[in-house]
Amino acid sequence: MRIGWLSTGRDQAAVNLLSDVLARAQQNGLPLELGAVFCDRERGEAPESDRFLDLVERLDVPLVTLSSAASWRAAQELGVSRADWREEYHRGVMDLLVPHRLGVLVMAGYMLIASPAMCRRYAILNLHPALPGGPTGTWQQVIWQLLDEGAEETGAMIHLATAELDRGPVVAYFRLPLRGEDWAPLWQQFRAKRATKSVAEIAATEGEDEPLFAEIRRRGEVREIPLLYQTLRLFAEGRLNTAKGAVLSESARLPLDLTEAVDEEAAAR
Repeated sequence: MRIGWLSTGRDQAAVNLLSDVLARAQQNGLPLELGAVFCDRERGEAPESDRFLDLVERLDVPLVTLSSAASWRAAQELGVSRADWREEYHRGVMDLLVPHRLGVLVMAGYMLIASPAMCRRYAILNLHPALPGGPTGTWQQVIWQLLDEGAEETGAMIHLATAELDRGPVVAYFRLPLRGEDWAPLWQQFRAKRATKSVAEIAATEGEDEPLFAEIRRRGEVREIPLLYQTLRLFAEGRLNTAKGAVLSESARLPLDLTEAVDEEAAAR
């Protein structure tokens, strides 16, 4: 299974995600074949993405780029709608990826919504930091909603990208309990704040430094790369396959609960 990697390369997390997944595969002797990396920024657009492109070149992985910013500016000058531009832009992306014979694509910090045509052509895996049916949006929005609801658990999922943001069919996930002795003091502190402030007010004054928020993020983040790696491992071993943009498993029912494997790997790091 030749894997394609899609990223905007906008921050250090994008660099870490790619390097960590490949390092784990090499350490475990996993035949994870990365056929190409696609970035929607070209060299010179931002220092962060330049560092990402530098990494891809050091890894000696085929690199494909097509500036979404430049493409969108040109489309705006012609009065093209965002939806029509998205279709045309990703048609160009698909043309560039054809020679690399990719079987599955991974969105790893890719900040664009893939076009419906691209979602039909490829099985595109997206990492979202919430359980199936949980909050949508950025990881910050997810955590604040969890706190607002007083959630008892969270997690993350690998799902197929569709035109509906963060709501495609789920391939795999892990669960993370938010209750227990080690969580109790943090919830107690948070509830004391809620007695006088709304969640929005707490977010405005403390932001990501709020202790319960920070701990949820810390425990979730250390499990996200293991979840992605364990999912890709199933593809590399032939236990998951793709056909016409769908993911198939002959030996298990999807979605797969990978909590045990993810927890074991997170504990070993």
